[in-house]
Amino acid sequence: MRRISIAIALAGTSLLATAAAAQDAQGEVDETLELRDDDAPAQEDNVIVVLGSRIPRSEMEGPAPVTVIDAEDILRQGYQDVPDLMRSVTQNSGETQSTQSYGANTFTPGAKQVDLRGLGPNHTLVLVNGRRIADFPMPYGGNSNVADISNIPIGLIERVEILSGAASAIYGSDAISGVVNFQLKQEPDGTRIDAQFGLTEDGGGESFRITGSTGFRSGPFHALIGAQYSAQRPLWGYERAIQDSTADNPTTDDPLAYRNFLRYDSGGYYIDPGAQTCADLGFTNQGTTYYAPRDGYGFDVDNGYAATDGYFCGSNEAIAYGQILSDRDQVSLYTSAGYELNGRTNLFLDAQFGYSDLELFNGFKTWFYVAPDGNEEGLFYNPQYLAPIDTYWLDQLDGWYRTFTPEEIGGFENGMIQNESYTVNITPGIRGQMDLAGREWDYEVYFNHAEYRSRMAWPEIVIDKANDFFLGQPVDDPGNTTGYPRFDADPTRLFTALTPAEYATIQEYTVYKPKSWVDNFQANISTTSLFELPAGPVGFAAVAEIGKAGYEINPDPKALTQYYVGIQDSDGEGDREHWGVGAELRVPVFEFLSMTGAGRYDGYNYAGNSFGEFTYNLGAELRPTRTILVRGAIGTGFRAPDLHYVYRGPGTVNGGGADYYNCRLEQADPTLADCVNTRYEGFIQRRSGNRDLLPETAQSVTAGLVWAPGRIFDVSVDYFRIRMENQVLNLDTNSLLIDEANCRLGTDINGGQIDTSSPTCVDALDRVQRYQSGASAGELESVSVVPINVARERVEGIDVALNSRFGIGRAGDIALGASYTYVFDHKIQQYPGDPTLDKYVPLNGYEIPRDKGKAYVTWSMPRFSTTLTGIRIGEMTNWNWDGKIDESYWFNLSAQYDPTDRLRVSGTINNLFDRNPVKDPTHASYPYYNSSWFDAVGRRFYLQLTYKVGGDAL
Repeated sequence: MRRISIAIALAGTSLLATAAAAQDAQGEVDETLELRDDDAPAQEDNVIVVLGSRIPRSEMEGPAPVTVIDAEDILRQGYQDVPDLMRSVTQNSGETQSTQSYGANTFTPGAKQVDLRGLGPNHTLVLVNGRRIADFPMPYGGNSNVADISNIPIGLIERVEILSGAASAIYGSDAISGVVNFQLKQEPDGTRIDAQFGLTEDGGGESFRITGSTGFRSGPFHALIGAQYSAQRPLWGYERAIQDSTADNPTTDDPLAYRNFLRYDSGGYYIDPGAQTCADLGFTNQGTTYYAPRDGYGFDVDNGYAATDGYFCGSNEAIAYGQILSDRDQVSLYTSAGYELNGRTNLFLDAQFGYSDLELFNGFKTWFYVAPDGNEEGLFYNPQYLAPIDTYWLDQLDGWYRTFTPEEIGGFENGMIQNESYTVNITPGIRGQMDLAGREWDYEVYFNHAEYRSRMAWPEIVIDKANDFFLGQPVDDPGNTTGYPRFDADPTRLFTALTPAEYATIQEYTVYKPKSWVDNFQANISTTSLFELPAGPVGFAAVAEIGKAGYEINPDPKALTQYYVGIQDSDGEGDREHWGVGAELRVPVFEFLSMTGAGRYDGYNYAGNSFGEFTYNLGAELRPTRTILVRGAIGTGFRAPDLHYVYRGPGTVNGGGADYYNCRLEQADPTLADCVNTRYEGFIQRRSGNRDLLPETAQSVTAGLVWAPGRIFDVSVDYFRIRMENQVLNLDTNSLLIDEANCRLGTDINGGQIDTSSPTCVDALDRVQRYQSGASAGELESVSVVPINVARERVEGIDVALNSRFGIGRAGDIALGASYTYVFDHKIQQYPGDPTLDKYVPLNGYEIPRDKGKAYVTWSMPRFSTTLTGIRIGEMTNWNWDGKIDESYWFNLSAQYDPTDRLRVSGTINNLFDRNPVKDPTHASYPYYNSSWFDAVGRRFYLQLTYKVGGDAL
């Protein structure tokens, strides 16, 4: 990643010079910088449009910093796909999901996100060719809608532009933390083919990619056609020593086996299966199942029920049956075509089609008894096979728990999550120039349709089929007073491995067919000279648009009911209409000072509601000398309510919280902390949408200094601040539980009187439900929540960028670049009255770095170049939330050799020094490191061949 040369920008360099600047690393430094005289005025036909503005201009640098990464940067710095590229961007500082994220594979399998400034991936606007794309059709984390960047073909990218900060005055909704625009190739330039093969040093995870592009001009018609095929083969957790067993857990010297065959009582104590039982199961889990202990989960009847080891049948290695890299094949087709009607009017068409076939493994499925009323304690009354003395509470309540093994399901291929996706982006339009009131205007009118369709399938265990297979039919027993159903279930069934045919009778694939779409009609008009001022012409741009966006989850109807073990999902379907109008002015106040102002009004209609939002942006560029630019901008942004937050149907997830009501009944004058420590319970969290949501809003400020004392060096420092209001979160479960206890008891925890008929009490008592009968009578059953506008968040810091280019005589040229982001402050208040939390205080549990940096050095000669790139991620909160893990560094090394002007051989080593994820001695959950930020792939090698026919030389 690098900034466009600031020395060029300050000198008012033409588009031609800007394009040539990309060749600095190939020995063209001095020639590029001398293409224009420093004091020469910019020519009108050499203007460009920079991200963050619709007014054409001659300078790349504007009032707000824009980071640009071009195709050569991508090759030289070793990025293999768009998610890999965006991870290197220092402004991209939020925690996103990976292949190893359980929640990602549950809700959004295969999707990858970008999260500028750590404000959440749903607050970054992602564009392709300056236009919106359809969101991933399933909700991120089951809540919000986000863009998926994994389907953007990296081999067809011309450049990536990144603007951080609120920009809704230019782009409308979603541009709160920033905008990322992926500009694909536009102009035909011969025929080019790139073929790349990759492998890992330690095996697994091989990859292949081939990209081709060609184009032609024939009279008034021109077209560029591109295609990319990529294949990524899986890398399994058991293929890396750092995470192939529970013995890798750094918090203990006594690894706890993965619990495949487990029996327990109502006290949570394990019922011993016996060593021989586990020995008979030793062939499962690829021969690793054994008689496994767990300290404190057994009891000694003859010694006053003293705690001892509890036993089960499990495997240390079974925990590694998941993927670090998933199996994926992708195809992208792209065309950019145009037809010149006359010298001033052009028809154009941009079209992109993407196909992705993904298979990933998220671990083997589990079964436990689920009662007809939805109770997931897993307990049943089993007096025929369980003596009172074998249970801690002498109640003969039995619990069975199974995690299935590779041998039982017939191989890993029968447990894959599948996602077959199609994406379409098509934009026909007309653009050109016209004379109006004696001025020349540029215009563009287009229609954009973007669509994302998927067929997703997850393997699930069917409740009734599995209950019947393991337990048989319930027994009618009038003498059963336990409140749990009776089964006469022989535990031999639990401790007998299933055949693949038997397993097939209890598993089904739940199939979803979600889709999302965006339709948008937009008209733009702009001029570089609306009228003249003494300091120069005033630029102007205006935009008007109207459109519609929507989504449908189209879930398996059975998944909305109590049919599969552990899930009862929610549906979601809806759309919204929007329109917007905006205008922008660029005013040269003095020769050394320019001011920019933009305003926009957007209107939305959805779910019977409507709202409007006005946003603005003001910027200034001060050039006191030819080598200094002082710049600043202030702007506002908004995000229309996520469609799924609005239209989500009722569904459930597993939740937990303190039972303050029972805690206060059982204890004398407890504190809230006492209740959390002694009465923390699991329950069902019921979720639904909220059609009364309002937009989230933001204000951002940037201010910076650019210094370019000479042609071989430039540096910039930019301060940023973003403040969000009305951020959407689900209702706070903890607050509801406190209110419910207060309302049931008539007093708060300090003895103050509560009006039990107040709206707060009516709402809390309706949302918090308790079991009415049985052994769980009076215990928490469920808590119902909806999303509300409630949170506020603020982040501020600095971005620093440095570039240097110089020759070293006959030895060639050197190009250096560095970027660094440091966050001074990142705080969030989730609910009114809550304390404001510092995201960098470990106790608050946010695992994001305060700083992030990147640097590269390129040595180039006429036919050879090599680049070393280093990336640094600063300290982060550890897993235990009581300290920090160390900063991390990794390096990429690449080299390119051109035997001819038409043939190039490129080699890349990613993770040059084969560094493992940073050690966290507190990380007790698999894979024993922060998989949102790191992986254990290790050193990777890539070889690429490039061949070109026609057009410019490589």
